[in-house]
Amino acid sequence: MSLTRFIEREIVKLRKVVITGGAGFIGSHLADELITDNQVTIIDDLSTGTLNNISDIIANKNIKFIRESILNLELLESIFQDTDFVFHLAAIPSVIRSINDPIATNEANITGTLDVLSAARKSKVKKVVFASSSAVYGEAIKLPTKEGTPLNFQSPYALTKLTGEYYCRLFKELYSQPTICLRYFNVYGPRQSPASEYSAVIPLFLHNVLKKRSPVIYGDGNQTRDFVFVKDVVQANIIAAESDATGVFNVGSGESITINNLVQKIIAITGNNLQPTHKKARIGEIRDSWADIMLAHELGYNPKHSLDSGLRETIRSIRIRN
Repeated sequence: MSLTRFIEREIVKLRKVVITGGAGFIGSHLADELITDNQVTIIDDLSTGTLNNISDIIANKNIKFIRESILNLELLESIFQDTDFVFHLAAIPSVIRSINDPIATNEANITGTLDVLSAARKSKVKKVVFASSSAVYGEAIKLPTKEGTPLNFQSPYALTKLTGEYYCRLFKELYSQPTICLRYFNVYGPRQSPASEYSAVIPLFLHNVLKKRSPVIYGDGNQTRDFVFVKDVVQANIIAAESDATGVFNVGSGESITINNLVQKIIAITGNNLQPTHKKARIGEIRDSWADIMLAHELGYNPKHSLDSGLRETIRSIRIRN
């Protein structure tokens, strides 16, 4: 079965899949894509996800939602029975929050991942796809950053994601449990919440600009990021599950932009003539981020959304929901 045929959505059956954190921003988009041809179980305790994210699909006959923590190992073992693929996205996904509360981040992101892997091994799951993060690189030595670059992580969040990667590798080597780790760069798109002080930069900018408020830039704005649209990340997850590959792969757009230029792009697209406000840079945040996606490209990953088109789709979604 070729990956091209899968992406083009010919007749392909993944049978039974589980998405941890499936009511979250990325997980809900993954569920949207999978429910047509698969039995999808979402596990989410709604600590960061929301039922609003899956409101359009919750009544679908192919979906089952379970409100529960991934720290419930016994439940995971029961749910994972006869499962083909587990997409493990459940986590506390914030650098700043991890600095403020490293214990909670450790429990959710490390203990939770160990529970998922243990249940997958016991249930003989065909493959676990683990959502890691570009945060493991810290201040990268070279840009764009390859997977083999020495790591220089700078936050408890980054450490928990790296530990998750190590556990995935160990479960593959010690127990023959197939795993693959995707290092997400800066994911954005519809449903990404601006409601928290820990929210990502694009939803915060869009929230302010669409309300004709000055967007807030932390630092001088010359820091760079690789922004990847959520639907491209969904594509990467499906390819990772279907492939025979294991190990670690970057998932980004392969392009980089300064935060100052990002703000100007958003202002131009929305047509609101605003000037950004600058505040002190936040602790734990890296200066530059840019993914080398050659390894993922060799698997068949090919991001289809430019930053302009992704921002426009995100803005349309916000306006429709509001």
